[in-house]
Amino acid sequence: MKILIKNANFTDIINEKEFKADILINKTKIEKVAPLIDEKKYKIIDVNGKTVTPGLVDPHCHIGLYEEGVGEVGHLGNEKSDPITSNLDAIYAINPKDEAFKNALKAGVTSVVTGPGSANVIGGTFTALKTYGENIEEMVIKEKAAMKSALGENPIRIYKNQNRSPMTRMAIAAIFRETLIKAKNYLKKEDKDIDFKLEALKDVLNKDMILKIHAHRSDDIITAVKIAKEFNLNFTIEHCSEGHLIAKYLKSNNVKVILGPLMASKPKYELKNLTLKSASILEENGIEFALCTDHPVIPIEYHAVQAGLTIREGLSYMKALKAITINAAKLTNIDDKVGSLEEGKDADLVVWESSPFDILKKPLLVMINGEVVYSNGSFIVK
Repeated sequence: MKILIKNANFTDIINEKEFKADILINKTKIEKVAPLIDEKKYKIIDVNGKTVTPGLVDPHCHIGLYEEGVGEVGHLGNEKSDPITSNLDAIYAINPKDEAFKNALKAGVTSVVTGPGSANVIGGTFTALKTYGENIEEMVIKEKAAMKSALGENPIRIYKNQNRSPMTRMAIAAIFRETLIKAKNYLKKEDKDIDFKLEALKDVLNKDMILKIHAHRSDDIITAVKIAKEFNLNFTIEHCSEGHLIAKYLKSNNVKVILGPLMASKPKYELKNLTLKSASILEENGIEFALCTDHPVIPIEYHAVQAGLTIREGLSYMKALKAITINAAKLTNIDDKVGSLEEGKDADLVVWESSPFDILKKPLLVMINGEVVYSNGSFIVK
């Protein structure tokens, strides 16, 4: 039977407005959103004027790869054996029983994009998942959502300890460019022995897969943009901790940013200019961005908390909400399914006591694929 969410304070994330509405759910999809839908034929959940938003989306994290409560044995997000590991796929390493998935859905985070860490210049593919499901195949939104790459201190630290390249920023850029050139030349050959590392870059070079480029410092960000433009890639800058220092550059180059974690300490030099004010500066400059937790750096259940703190530091309410819903989905190419409550999209939604950014309140109800996966018992299903 279809489910009808009645009397919602509905958040239209696309048009940035709120209004009273009913939401009709047909199995796993949203069938209709309207001010008033006849309730006679449906199972009813009356939310009594509470705020309803899309399920939250974390566009960059390592959930399932850095597991909660198991220590080093569960921290398997970095393959520290070769600076080029583009042939690795996160889906084969994610533990769907990681308790962080339950923590996420209870906090209203219904979709995540998770993958390798930043040890390698090119590290492998990220996977987009729902945070609820019995097994990984039930959870998958997009198996290969993006390719991960990294500039800056992390690859230098890993390989300097091994006394091998890359040990400088120059070497990172050289290895990055050389690999992309090799992949282009390899893909042009008709008769070739398969090279799995180069083969894995086909969709990146064809712009069919996003390249997520880890870059904190402003010089690394500019290097990333320079290389991405040289090879005409579809890319996002991940973290972008000094993006606020070069906001005009980002805008003039139409750079898309996945910002964060901002609610974090500064354990290394390239984070010395990290600030919660970054988000409002990007908004002022008209730069498209989303917010991420980089879980476990910020535990994923604090995704909305971090966004709320950016509001305190000047970001507008609606842009903060977009940064953890539709923008997070757009910048990972999963917005055809999640990120907004539109007809035909997955029925992933959250009912809030007041605002998603009220740290004193938990979600009242969380729905994923049309199924209530968390409820504090506030609503009676009729």
